[in-house]
Amino acid sequence: QLRLVESGGGLVQSGGSLTLSCAASGFRLQDTIIAWFRQVPGKGREVVSCTRITDGRTDFFGSGKGRFAASRDNFRSMAYLHMNNLNPEDTGDYYCAGETYGSCSESSDEYQFWGQGTQVTVSS
Repeated sequence: QLRLVESGGGLVQSGGSLTLSCAASGFRLQDTIIAWFRQVPGKGREVVSCTRITDGRTDFFGSGKGRFAASRDNFRSMAYLHMNNLNPEDTGDYYCAGETYGSCSESSDEYQFWGQGTQVTVSS
């Protein structure tokens, strides 16, 4: 069974940092594109980052560029999103998503499986 479980969300003050974790099971993490999405009430899921299979590099999208970083531990089947200098606009539910074929996509429709999400709230 392909499964992703996020953790690490919470309340943080503006300017603070937070690291989200994504635990993978049922598949080889190194053979899987892992993306992070953010969703706020009333809006669709927006891609934050996507880590490619081909070279392991991560693309960042939107306001996270320059502030966020991604990493993974293939041995432990864990993926991480490191968020720095957070601001209230980063508030939302964060999801990790995976796909085992194709390439990184900004569209949430392209991803095969999802975690349940973890909530991040940044106070001003």
